[in-house]
Formats: sequence, structure tokens, C-alpha cells
Amino acid sequence: MRVVIAPDKFKGSLTAVEAAEAIARGVHDVLPDAEITQCPVADGGEGTLDVLLAAGGKRVDLRVTGPLSQQVDAWYVVLDGTAYLESARACGIEYVEPSPEVALAAHTYGVGELLGHAIAGGARRVVLTVGGTASTDGGSGMLRALGAVLLDGRERPFEFGGGPLGAIATVDLTAVREQLGDVDVRVATDVTNPLLGPEGAAAVFGPQKGAGPREVEVLETSLRAWADALERAGTIALGDVPSAGAGGGVSGGAMAALDARAESGFAMVAQLTGVADALPGADLAITGEGSLDRQSLAGKAPAGIAGMAREHDVAVLAVAGRVALEPEELAAAGIAGSRALIDHAESLEHARREAFPLLRAQSAELVTEWLATKA
Repeated sequence: MRVVIAPDKFKGSLTAVEAAEAIARGVHDVLPDAEITQCPVADGGEGTLDVLLAAGGKRVDLRVTGPLSQQVDAWYVVLDGTAYLESARACGIEYVEPSPEVALAAHTYGVGELLGHAIAGGARRVVLTVGGTASTDGGSGMLRALGAVLLDGRERPFEFGGGPLGAIATVDLTAVREQLGDVDVRVATDVTNPLLGPEGAAAVFGPQKGAGPREVEVLETSLRAWADALERAGTIALGDVPSAGAGGGVSGGAMAALDARAESGFAMVAQLTGVADALPGADLAITGEGSLDRQSLAGKAPAGIAGMAREHDVAVLAVAGRVALEPEELAAAGIAGSRALIDHAESLEHARREAFPLLRAQSAELVTEWLATKA
């Protein structure tokens, strides 16, 4: 039997690579002779670099400016001449304690430092993944690190962060364009939210970063002023561009000032890790992630794997930390069966602490159940 194993990370417990190994062991516990292909995946958010590293990429380490201007250790991956940068490595939510003050102050300067380092190192193509940021500054900090000059109405610079950004009157992108040259920039994300409005970066993602109603309003005003300033500087109008709101608007800043194009994070990683080539002729695919819920059906890895598997008539099973979908909903998405680790653990802490053995055991149980339906 040929089995393709393609999970995303189990956030807070296992990387996608570790999850794939745990599931593979579970499958071999039931099917010792199974031919297993491990293809850990990601959706363009946190954990993407770990998957690319496992696919043969080279890690580049450096110190950059964190979301509250502290120094943090960051890294990116170079694979086949392309630099893959994860914004969360520089300004991730894990570097802060979310609060109203942090939501206004967090910035993306370190992301620009990563970009500049990759370009100086000779990268001619850069892919920026934008999930998991602490910031809602529209990528303004990133562009400042690349040489952009941002001034208020009195032609003075102002502090970093989404809150202070509301003071912007003008932006000069000359130095950014000179440094960028002909480097091709892509933004990898499966988030389609625009920069502004009720579905925009501030309204939807601001609360996750500590913003209350007042801070969301401030951030929305700032992002609108930022979009207007960029448009006056000759860039595209960002307001309702799909995916411009990803990563607190860092995606939009890259689209406007770096001429970046958005592409599916899942599709990109799936191609690089070989899952698309592994599925044809397989008998079974097993996917999973920390939480299998409605978001999983909107561009996340499990839905992506199920969609690809359906094209080749491959059965799909899913193992997750928790499952918040009914069997009918999973079936409609192309997932024939699922297991949740939390249902077989003493507590959430136990599920996280013992994620590897639990994932191995539940994968074995799930495959056993599936085989029984085929008998």
C-alpha cells in the first residue's frame, strides 16, 4: 500500500516534519510493509521555513530588529536560488505579550532587514510568507529598513508601529526601488483579506494582537492614511486588493512598494515538498494540523491536500490536536475520517506534552478503522 503523509505543524507541539514522522510510525505500526512518502507541508504561515529546510534548503541566520525594537535571532532559507523569508521570524506574535499598547507599537522593521540581507546576498527572487505577525503597520517598518522615508505633515519622521503611522503625510520610495532593482518578490499567503474595512487587517487580525475596539479604530485610520500616502507616491491603490491585509498589512506594503505578487502559500510549499508528485497512484493520504476547524477548510493545508487527492481518487484521513468539524463537513471537504488527540489525553497540557506518541497512536487507530471499512 502506498501512503502519502502531508501534515501541517501542530502549533505549540510539533513541527510539520515531526508530525509527519509521528504519523508515519503510526502507519507502519499497522501496515509494516506500507510504502510511505513524507511530505510535510505549510500554508505560508508560521512553520513554512521548517518545511522548506527539510526539503533541502540552506539556512541563513542573522540578528534583526524585533516587533518592539528588541534584537531577535532570525533566519531564512535559500532553496534553488530563491530566498524564502518568514515575517514571523522577525516580528512574530511569540515575541510579545499581546496588549492594546503592543498592538499599536509593533512593527515590521526586522522583516525589511531580512529582505535587505537576502538581496545583498544575491537573491534574485524572494518569497515572503506573512502569517503570525505581532504588527499591524502595513509593512511600513519593512520599507523603512529598505530605505523608505516616511514623514508627517511637518516633514518630520515619526515612531514605528501601526499607531504612529496615522501621522504619515508623505513616503519616498526611491531608495527602496534602487535597492530592489529587478529582484522578483512574491508574497505567500492563503489569507484573502483586504487591507481596509470590516474584513481588513485591523478589524479581523488586530484583536488577535491585543487591540481593543479603540485600537482597531486607530489602526484602521493609520492603514488608510498609509494606503493614501503610498498611492500619492505612485503605487497601486491598496484599499480592497485581495490579500493586502495579510500579516497586518505587510503583504499590502510589499505589493505596493516592492511590486510583489500574492500566491498561494499552500500551493507553493506543496510543489516544493513533492506532495503533488507523490499523490498520483497513492492509496491513502493522511494530513493534519493543530486544530481542524472551519479555517482549515479555507485554504489551509488539510483542505488543500484533500483537494489535490480528490483529483487522483486518493482517500484522505486527518489527525489533529482538536477537531471542531462534524463528520459531514469533513466528508464534504473530501476527508473520510479523523481523530483528535485531545479526545485521548488527560488534558490539553498532556496532549501538547505527549503530542508525538499520541499522534502516532491515533494515526494507527485511524488507519485501522479505515482499513475495516475497506474489508
